[in-house]
Amino acid sequence: MFEELRNRPCGGRYGDIVEAIGNTPLVELKRLAPKPGVRIYVKLESYNPTGSVKDRVARSMIEDAEERGAIRPGQTILEPTSGNTGISLAMICSRKGYPLKVVMPDNVTQERTQLLHMYGAEIVYSPGEQGSNGAVAMALEMAQADPSYYMPYQYGNEANPRAHLQRHRGRDPRRARRGDRIRGRPRQRAGTLMGNGRRFKEENPDTKIIAAEPLQGELVQGLRSLEDGFIPPIIDLSLLDRKIFVSNRDAVIWTKKLLAEEGLFLGVSTGGGRRHRGAGGERARRGQCRLHCSRRRLEVPSSGVYTKPIEELEDVIERASFW
Repeated sequence: MFEELRNRPCGGRYGDIVEAIGNTPLVELKRLAPKPGVRIYVKLESYNPTGSVKDRVARSMIEDAEERGAIRPGQTILEPTSGNTGISLAMICSRKGYPLKVVMPDNVTQERTQLLHMYGAEIVYSPGEQGSNGAVAMALEMAQADPSYYMPYQYGNEANPRAHLQRHRGRDPRRARRGDRIRGRPRQRAGTLMGNGRRFKEENPDTKIIAAEPLQGELVQGLRSLEDGFIPPIIDLSLLDRKIFVSNRDAVIWTKKLLAEEGLFLGVSTGGGRRHRGAGGERARRGQCRLHCSRRRLEVPSSGVYTKPIEELEDVIERASFW
């Protein structure tokens, strides 16, 4: 019986928590499909050990560095993060014996800070008004000033998209059907978008890769507009078939709809992705749309997003950083 469970979603036997990363469920959103013939699925990456798709990325980057001899036992790892990658690295580094220092905007939620401390990470705060770009700039300066740090640098590390590309290899190619669409977030989930996008197009060149991003200058929690500045080096814009813009308000509204209608407690950027999934699905006559839930479910309740009416959330939406 145990052998039958190996490598099934949410099943299997593993030597430690790091080996347990992956094998997350794919769930259909039947109530939120825009029309008959269009099926929408959400990949629940929140079922990874720390509750985030970034578990895959952190493991891939650390194991790649170990294989290349780029890090030595006990060396301090330094990484800019808006939360998820830092928490995933903190768990993996604590298991492998690497001290971790993260640079993070000072306006993140209290749950994120607590999770990092829980796993033993040291936090250096960057100005919140500068967002993730400010954290990246500060971390790069720190790494240049002190060569004793090793910085995986998720935004420029090819081990990031490889974590997702390799995940799909060996799976049934018939799962990539004609008319499939995959949704991603170009700034904050560059590796997820690039890795999954390349793999889907390998199996089916007709697959459409659609990126969700906010209006320029508008901060949707978990999303950044490419037009606002920093473009991660791992992004290949030629892979994208189109972009759809998402507003703050729409992202929160659809996050609340996912909870109310499908029973899914997901992050705000997933709500933004579902908003644009509806727009993309309405253009299609038939096919499958795949949406990634990239983050933990218990990280942002203090924001009030899940319990307060949308009218009471305007200030929170504008000033808080959930990712």
